Amino acid sequence: METTELLKKVRKIEIKTRGLSNQIFSGEYHSAFKGRGMAFSEVREYMPGDDIRNIDWNVTARFNHPFVKIFEEERELTVMLLVDISASGDYGTRRQFKRELITELCAVLSFSAIQNNDKIGVIFFSDKIEKFIPPKKGKSHILRIIRELIDFKPSSPGTDIGGALRYFTNMIKKRSISFLISDFQSAGYDDALKIAARKHDLVAIRIYDHRESELPDIGLIRMQDAETGSLLWVDSSNKSTREQYRANWLKTQKTTEELFARSGVDQVKIATDQNYVQPLINLFKKREKRA
Repeated sequence: METTELLKKVRKIEIKTRGLSNQIFSGEYHSAFKGRGMAFSEVREYMPGDDIRNIDWNVTARFNHPFVKIFEEERELTVMLLVDISASGDYGTRRQFKRELITELCAVLSFSAIQNNDKIGVIFFSDKIEKFIPPKKGKSHILRIIRELIDFKPSSPGTDIGGALRYFTNMIKKRSISFLISDFQSAGYDDALKIAARKHDLVAIRIYDHRESELPDIGLIRMQDAETGSLLWVDSSNKSTREQYRANWLKTQKTTEELFARSGVDQVKIATDQNYVQPLINLFKKREKRA
């Protein structure tokens, strides 16, 4: 992509997602993702209603008047985005491609994170680790992430979620807020998911296109797996074929949701033609209530 065109796209995404982050997500994000604990801030005079457990007895004895310690939440967190950039991300039949939706979601989460003084890092993965951007703060860092999301070309079309999770667990030693963003068209990552969820606060964002859930009745069609390249002729006019296609999709969705639930991973599902604002807000509110 030409540099001028790339910069225009980056700017367009920045304007849209930064505005959403400023107006909608910053407070919700702060409430949903807590800091590591409470840090001492200052001492002030005791006021009716203060917790007596916070009385600073040394200062109280010195001034012969009760004083209490004030604590503030430690806000600086590390946020990691684990982004599936396999070939299935280049699919979309309605408003946008999966990868375009993923780019906007990553931008919104990144701007929300830096507004709360959190560091943000990214792991791009296909069936191998394509790129690791270490966690940092600052607008220029966010813009670099957006540029990479728009323009990065993976070297492999496949998907290995388990490999990405194992790399993440080994690379990021301190507990982090982590978003695993994928269409989850992969299997065999159960153990890696459970290990990552025990070490980190892991959230799964599932991207899908409505056409993946239902086969249209349009006769004989040739279908290609974007990740393997394999071709298959399908008679979409056959009712039993369409029903089996739908049943397989529902079974996969149910299996994935049950895996997340067993692993203690929060999840949200967003379609390519769906406004992602409300699903994210619902996720944040759900976490806030549980906190």
